Amino acid sequence: MAEQHQFERGTDGPKVIVVGMDGSDSSWRATSYAAGLARRQHALLAIVYVQPVLAAGAALGAPVAETTDEIAEDLVAQIRDAADRLRGIFEVRWEFHTFRGDAYSGMVKAADELKADAVVVGASEQAGHRFIGSVAIRLVKAGRWPVTVVP
Repeated sequence: MAEQHQFERGTDGPKVIVVGMDGSDSSWRATSYAAGLARRQHALLAIVYVQPVLAAGAALGAPVAETTDEIAEDLVAQIRDAADRLRGIFEVRWEFHTFRGDAYSGMVKAADELKADAVVVGASEQAGHRFIGSVAIRLVKAGRWPVTVVP
């Protein structure tokens, strides 16, 4: 008698979903979308903020690292506040990570180090990206993970 294969419900989906967060409206929409995916898939939501390295600002003596650290702290506080408001209604396992560099390289490093099964990013809100390419387009072209771009 041939052994019958049984589908294992809940074990075939992603285990880690990485989402890019920079505080923009599109990144909040992407985070909300990714949180829904993570909840339904029982996956870990890894929220990633890529701190820009602004060499010109640092050369002029501007406190760049302190400013981007403050942005990261503010983002994680806002995320915690939203998670607390939804506790008991909408439960998602999540972590907040900060990487340094340009947005594309930081997201690639995050997805690799966190062993992402999927990457979610917000669509670029900058008009020039239609011509030179956005982070989202570059991530899709990398072809290393499924990428969802949220408008």
